[in-house]
Amino acid sequence: MMTAMAQARTPTDRDGSRIPEVFSSLRGYQASWAGPDAIAGVTLLVIAVPEQIATSRLAGMPPITGLYAFVAGTVLFALVGRNPRMSVGADSTIAPLFALGVAQFAPAGTPRYVALVGLLAVLVGALVAAVGLLRLGWLAEFLSAPIITGFLAGIAVVIVIHQLPDLLGIPSSSGSNLHRVGYIATHLDGVNGWSAGIGVAVLAAVVGAERVDRRIPGALVGLLASTIVVAAAGLRGHGVAVLGHVVHGAPRWGLAGLSWSAVRDTAPIAGVVALVVISQSAATARAFPGSAEYQEDTNRDFVAVGAGSIVAGLAGAFPVNASPPRTAAVASAGGRSQAAGLGAAAAVVLLVPAARLLTDVPVATLAGVLIFVAARIFRVGDLVAVLRFDYVEFALAVVTLLTVALVGVEQGIGVAVGLAILDRTRLSARPQLHVLGRIPGTTSWAPLSGVEHAAQVPGVLVVLFATPLWYANAVHFRAELQTARLRVAGTLHAVVLDAIGMSDIDYTGAKALAEALDDLDEQQIGFAIARAGEHVRVSLERSGLLARIGEDHLYPAVDEAVTALTAGGAPRQP
Repeated sequence: MMTAMAQARTPTDRDGSRIPEVFSSLRGYQASWAGPDAIAGVTLLVIAVPEQIATSRLAGMPPITGLYAFVAGTVLFALVGRNPRMSVGADSTIAPLFALGVAQFAPAGTPRYVALVGLLAVLVGALVAAVGLLRLGWLAEFLSAPIITGFLAGIAVVIVIHQLPDLLGIPSSSGSNLHRVGYIATHLDGVNGWSAGIGVAVLAAVVGAERVDRRIPGALVGLLASTIVVAAAGLRGHGVAVLGHVVHGAPRWGLAGLSWSAVRDTAPIAGVVALVVISQSAATARAFPGSAEYQEDTNRDFVAVGAGSIVAGLAGAFPVNASPPRTAAVASAGGRSQAAGLGAAAAVVLLVPAARLLTDVPVATLAGVLIFVAARIFRVGDLVAVLRFDYVEFALAVVTLLTVALVGVEQGIGVAVGLAILDRTRLSARPQLHVLGRIPGTTSWAPLSGVEHAAQVPGVLVVLFATPLWYANAVHFRAELQTARLRVAGTLHAVVLDAIGMSDIDYTGAKALAEALDDLDEQQIGFAIARAGEHVRVSLERSGLLARIGEDHLYPAVDEAVTALTAGGAPRQP
């Protein structure tokens, strides 16, 4: 109990103001956590090293920058973040996203490209941190689960298309993804058997290790084994491409080539990348919350991830992101705090001077690792689940997938979000108007279509419009109400609108309600509203409808309104 209180307590200074917590996951640290954290740290290290190097290549950046990104993301998240298990660093989801965007302004691997990516990392970090500071994490909710599924599947296709030449040992090609596919198909006669064999073997090793036990470092074993084989057998002479000279040592701090034109070019890409980082970080935090004492603070985690990207950019690396696979590895290994990540980051710092040993790492090895990552984020099961649930949402996922894979990542996510908002607007504009009936022997009312024994009271129509009344559904509301009136058996004397789900009425909605009242006045039909919330009352007052309906015809319960209208309580007089 004391440990939980120590973790939850926010320190204050002498004047009572709050002091920002640092290393919050280490507060109340217990000796019993050291063993699980050590195991989780070693597990994270052996997974992260080959993955970060491979992601650097996917990002078009020097291999060492992936290690810089991992250290920056890990340390800053441990310092500022809340989640005790989240792993932050270079991420294969966003790497092709910003690589494709920045490649429009500079060839990958050139000094200008590296400088633009560093600037992009700072911009992404600033945006993500600002979202956390302003508590705008709800922005991530604009990416629905089907859109995220389609987006990740599209990214997976992009990764495979870009890595196939390295896997097969044929020269790479630029241009659109369709052009790249065509290029690969017409150059299959130039496949290097050694490279293809190495890549497929590493891919098989990673897949096999994953299926046996996720803690087995298949990627690291494949990297070490393939590097030794290439060096010992002299396979470079047989056309096997390798990383070559790897720059190592301390990073150079700062932003090179900073200018307004560079900011203008990279800002739109940074916005898209930041949205993906926010979505993935939020999903990761919720999927791996930590111990029972842990208090979730997603916005604070955003600040930490953003700070990691800023530091990574200043160190000459690229944007960082929360990693679901690495976080899952820490959780499955029993990690209890960010001490696991800090230990892995410290080990990476010690390994940086030895980065020259990566010279003989075959690029086919990294391609095999990345294709495995692509297969893992292409979630066929999720796509099938979406298809079974709703054809429209499945279509959104497929559109996102195809647009990302064939047109571009930015365009894909933009089209998908736009279509999703349009679809949601379409559904909001055509909500169902429920006709309610009284459940016998009670004062409760329920939709006639939902409760078998609910029955209408003769002469009274009770309707529920469980959504805001706004310009997109105002005409629909009036038409649905008219249809419900025509279906009432016998003479209709009064209408009761149950406004429990009507959180707001805009100007157009108020006009539609006024026109509906005109229709009721013409037929000498009374009207009352039940369970109107404060926002609805304010809207009615501003529109003049409250005076027209009458304050005494706003009731706290449906049954009270119906009883008043049917027991001699005077209906609203037209």
